[in-house]
Amino acid sequence: MNLDPSRRICGGQRILAGWLWILTVGFLLVLARPANAQLPIEQFGEVVPRDVREMYDRGLDYLVATQRDEGDWLGGQSGPGTTGMAIMALIASGEDPNFGKYASAVKRGLRNLIRLQDPTTGIMGTSMYEHGFASLGLAEAYGAVDERQLWTQGGRGEDRSRQRTIGQALELAVRGSLQSQKKNPYGAWRYSPESTDADTSVSGAVLVSLLAARNAGIEVPDEAIDRAIAYFKSMTSSSGQVGYSGGFGGFDESIARIAIAHLVYAVARRKDLAEHQSTLQYLVDNLERDTGSYLQYARYYQAQALFQGDLPAWERWNKKLVRELKKAQNDNGSFQGQFGLPVDTSLSLLALALNYRFLPIYER
Repeated sequence: MNLDPSRRICGGQRILAGWLWILTVGFLLVLARPANAQLPIEQFGEVVPRDVREMYDRGLDYLVATQRDEGDWLGGQSGPGTTGMAIMALIASGEDPNFGKYASAVKRGLRNLIRLQDPTTGIMGTSMYEHGFASLGLAEAYGAVDERQLWTQGGRGEDRSRQRTIGQALELAVRGSLQSQKKNPYGAWRYSPESTDADTSVSGAVLVSLLAARNAGIEVPDEAIDRAIAYFKSMTSSSGQVGYSGGFGGFDESIARIAIAHLVYAVARRKDLAEHQSTLQYLVDNLERDTGSYLQYARYYQAQALFQGDLPAWERWNKKLVRELKKAQNDNGSFQGQFGLPVDTSLSLLALALNYRFLPIYER
């Protein structure tokens, strides 16, 4: 997979409790909470509207029906990055990833990522774009999927050295990202792990995966995060616009890049930065603006950035998103865009997934 919206194609310990645990003890927590405690419904979001749930379920039905026995998806852009996106979409619905209706699809996808990971470098796929989204899929599954259940099916008869746990695979993926960053004079990433130039699209994919891994309890040095944030600062203008590659180059009004930059500032807990505020202001001032090409990709990042930065603005934008996706969804549950049905469907569902608020990376 090779996503790049600016060119041809876009491309700390916390373990998430199982969904069944949440449902089982939620009522008890309400009864026992102190007067000022946060209700579970406040943490995980209000009841998801019926039309959103129906649209989301139809999209997941499409992904399950088109997943190959090997655990991946074909059609348009494919590879570990596509698989990582689909895994996140499946987990984000709130269904129990170990025993729920999508558990088998989640496990097949995770086994596919781990089998394809280079055991020496930790890199998944043919580009750092793929690696970033595949690593994010591992990070969001880590702690939610029972490691003991992962290889009980579909792994017999193969080399046991390929049967790493999710945690082991995630640690190896983080190591690969950090090694690539060390070779890069910008402290960021581009397509090849050996690249000496950088761009904000690829760097966003990798940096978000590192932040998600750190939030999940994997060791990620502060220095690595700080270097990557410094790169994004150098690419962000006072107006909130974000450049594409190298120095402040490829300057335009890319909503996708502005949303990526705002998201990494927010998830890295750098809301003190002027660049955090300027990118947020640009997004809020342009809620109704046409994002142009690579619509699904832009929505994916726009949803997360607005949710992190301005909840009322996200709520207004989300209503528009729901209306547009209801009109755009195909009869088989898929969504059509530039990247092929598996990618465009996963990106569209993940833009909707803020309504569920189950993925750890979606926590505010």
